[in-house]
Amino acid sequence: MRFEFQAKDLSGKTIKGTIEAINEEQALDVLSRRNLVVLYLKEKSKTFSPKSFSWASFFKRKISSRDKAIFSRQLAVTVSAGLPLVQALETLAGQTGNKYFDKIVGEIADNIRGGSRFSTSLARYPEIFDDFYINMVKAGEVSGRLDSTLVYLADEEEKNYDLQRKLRGAMIYPVFVLSMVVIILILMLTFVIPQITGLILESGGEIPLPTRIVIGLSNFIKYQWPFLLLFVGILGFFYFLLTRTKKGRVIWDKLLLRIPIFGRLFKLIALVRLTASLSTLIVGGIPLPEALQITADVVGNHSYRQIVLEAMEDVKSGRSIASSFLTSPLIPRVLSNILIIGEQTGKLDEVLKKMADFYSGELEGMLSQLVSLLEPVIIVFLGLVVGGIVLSIFLPIYQLASIQF
Repeated sequence: MRFEFQAKDLSGKTIKGTIEAINEEQALDVLSRRNLVVLYLKEKSKTFSPKSFSWASFFKRKISSRDKAIFSRQLAVTVSAGLPLVQALETLAGQTGNKYFDKIVGEIADNIRGGSRFSTSLARYPEIFDDFYINMVKAGEVSGRLDSTLVYLADEEEKNYDLQRKLRGAMIYPVFVLSMVVIILILMLTFVIPQITGLILESGGEIPLPTRIVIGLSNFIKYQWPFLLLFVGILGFFYFLLTRTKKGRVIWDKLLLRIPIFGRLFKLIALVRLTASLSTLIVGGIPLPEALQITADVVGNHSYRQIVLEAMEDVKSGRSIASSFLTSPLIPRVLSNILIIGEQTGKLDEVLKKMADFYSGELEGMLSQLVSLLEPVIIVFLGLVVGGIVLSIFLPIYQLASIQF
């Protein structure tokens, strides 16, 4: 996370700037070690502005969960074998299979050699290592169980990669078929329909409404395509604003949860991340308020993020997580009730783990059902669209032939 700060040094001079830290407490700790008296500290807004936008950062290469899982597992093996952390990182720097990731791993090794802790070095790359990963490493360092922590992180990254792979796999077929529908429509309306339009118009007969609509679409695509491209560009720009700005992301996440059928899918994804992340952090020894803060940052949906942050404030005030979740319509009542049992028995991490497994099973079942349901629906849709166009073209030809005979 990046924070804006204003502080005074020992000479009384006011200093303004930004600092990267896992959370606000760490930012204050770093600034105090610099002998600065903090006057103002706030998380830097991620709102979009033309001046702050960078095409280099927009097209910056991403590191997949699979790459991080392999890196974590290999590092765990080398560290548990007795190899010093710096040497282990240097060994892995050229073996990740990703040149960009190789460079980052080498820089992390250099930072540790310079005296930085492993978790602090990871925090310098928030676009690769999220708060969840960094805090788990930090917990492993404090407990002296870094190797087992890395194995645990590798397992979690593999689960995350497997979830992403299943989601992509479920959407490949629908996206492919819908793309083919669009391409077929454009080809028909651009090349086929204009050839037949002349024959229909020359007949002089009354043109049915469906045929007039198809001819109008054909003429629009053929002669007014710049406006169509402009419309697509405007839609793309608004999508960019919704997904890349803080306020837009809030609106977008709320819309996702309200989409028929798919809204439940996005809810299950958020619940899996919430329960699995919180369980892992509690097992790692992270204090509950801090674990909730980290979970809020990795849950992936702003609506659920607000719920978790409210739960964090309630926990700081002495209330239970379950009592906070009970007031939210987005949290299933069964989850809240089971959390009550987990808190009373002192087995909150175990209960969360079981619920994470349950929601993972629900998610997999829903993905399978969606794929099975979408295939016939899309095929019928494709047949109706193409068949409707063909019928609208041949309808006036059939009428003309009936009149002549």
